[in-house]
Amino acid sequence: MAKEVKFSLVFRDMWQSAGKYQPRVDQLVKVAPAIIRMGCFDRVETNGGGFEQVNLLYGENPNRSVREWTKPFHEAGIQTHMLDRALNGLRMSPCPKDVRRLFYKVKKAQGTDITRIFCGLNDKRNVIPSIQYAKEAGMIAQASLCITHSPIHTVDYYVDLAKTFIDAGADEICLKDMAGIGRPVSLGKIVAGIKAYKKDIVVQYHSHAGPGFCVASILEVAKAGCDYIDTAVAPLSWGTGHADIIAVQEMLKDAGFKVKEINMEAYMEVRTQIQQMCDDFLGYYIPELNHINNSLLVKPGLPGGMMGSLMTDLEDNLRSLNKWKVKNGQPELTTDQLLVKLFDEVAYVWPKVGYPCLVTPFSQYVKNLALMNVIQMEKGKERWSMIADNIWDMILGKSGQLPGPVAQELKDMAKAEGREFETQDPQSYYPDKLEEFKQEMQQNGWPLGEDNEELFELAMHPEQYRAYKSGKAKADFEKDLAERKAKKNAPAGEAQPEKITVSLGGQTYEVHIAYGDAAPAPTAAPAAAAAPAGEGEDLLAPLEGKFYLVKDGSETPKKVGDSVQAGDTLGYIEAMKTFNAIRADKAGVITAILVNSGDSVEEDDPIMKLA
Repeated sequence: MAKEVKFSLVFRDMWQSAGKYQPRVDQLVKVAPAIIRMGCFDRVETNGGGFEQVNLLYGENPNRSVREWTKPFHEAGIQTHMLDRALNGLRMSPCPKDVRRLFYKVKKAQGTDITRIFCGLNDKRNVIPSIQYAKEAGMIAQASLCITHSPIHTVDYYVDLAKTFIDAGADEICLKDMAGIGRPVSLGKIVAGIKAYKKDIVVQYHSHAGPGFCVASILEVAKAGCDYIDTAVAPLSWGTGHADIIAVQEMLKDAGFKVKEINMEAYMEVRTQIQQMCDDFLGYYIPELNHINNSLLVKPGLPGGMMGSLMTDLEDNLRSLNKWKVKNGQPELTTDQLLVKLFDEVAYVWPKVGYPCLVTPFSQYVKNLALMNVIQMEKGKERWSMIADNIWDMILGKSGQLPGPVAQELKDMAKAEGREFETQDPQSYYPDKLEEFKQEMQQNGWPLGEDNEELFELAMHPEQYRAYKSGKAKADFEKDLAERKAKKNAPAGEAQPEKITVSLGGQTYEVHIAYGDAAPAPTAAPAAAAAPAGEGEDLLAPLEGKFYLVKDGSETPKKVGDSVQAGDTLGYIEAMKTFNAIRADKAGVITAILVNSGDSVEEDDPIMKLA
């Protein structure tokens, strides 16, 4: 009898691989019946990873979204699954143990059946506790092998890792080929090795389409005994996303596998609704290049799930870099030139920092480190001259054990800066904090939520949740969307306006429009009005991003009148999902703080005064 291969729709990852945001809950609930009518999916990825964080960023409650979105699939007998970053939970940075345990209880109560647990270091100390917490909460624990291609990441390496997770109680194994650079034959050998160890273990394969290997890889893993294949639906298939269900289903059917048929009328309805979501607002955050397959991605191995945000980040960094180049009489770079420089630098940096698998957050860390190197070297500065603290945490082993050795030049830098390499359990650095967050909610009069889900959101995403509750997140998003719509919809061939008024979400915005690489005029009072100017020298922003006085609740923000020593951290620039510390270059007193926490700043903007 022919072996059956089942399909999963990675609806969450489709959007994350395309751009910055996810659909609203009303859009999700509307498309769910058509996905169900397609008749070919036994599983749907409904949430996890960045999904819930971006809900907060545009002002929507992610708990309501998950509950309403998973419900129709449960009623139809379709399993729901989510993406889970192990030590990091749903965020970029590690989280406390008590928050991790609450995480699984909340998600199970909200209707998520399966959690796909992964660690970009493949460190069992990060993954195994999550397997245990998920099973305690009644979830199916699917442990991931983060797939990449290096001298260290061999077939035997992955088979042995799968055995470790199976012995620790994993219900299923996922081959998470997040960059799509796993080589097809090797992937087939990995699946065969896993099935030889435990014949009835469920194996699911996830691959991104960008580099071009994915269809061949799907066929190889299916031949080796893979049970589930992750797929996508147009117009979000291929490119930096995933193989389209139509191509995969036809290929496997021709190869003799038992597969479910696709209701094409329902497929076209899903496709149409996705396009409507793009036209509504999501498409304004999807770069055109993310629709295109690109075999240049084989060399840097950057994951499809990061490419959506990468291209948006690159626009901002290119504009900032070219602004500096014009000021200094140098020729500007094109997007393609910067992209090739970045890909080359990622390939250079990756072995130096110990071959972490390029998946969240380590893909962002390696990419950010490479991009900072490129930008600094373009300005005539040294490589490694700007390394964010969380990137140092990765290099030093605070996030887990790196697969390979760290380059001697980075070891020497760490020693010179008084940084020490760590070997203890990464969780030990992040003590329990739920009680602190509970007290904050009580002080603010915020309800803990059904099954403590609101408490969980604050604990998992503190800054984003506070911005959501204050209304700042929604206001910032609507203002940004208004600017993007105004710029894109400006009439062609006519005198282009520099300023228009736009109404969105019941709010009216005065939008200043920039064309090409020009910087937009400020839409609010100058940041210097945020605090009275004092005496002394300006402390300048080292890069473009959002300024924060602290990166989490464990820090005390600096204030006017504070004395500081050379090397003290004065605040942070959050750029490309990492917090870059701003340090005093000399001892002195803060006489003015010129920007508010959360304000956007450009490189070389004055942010403080020191005397």
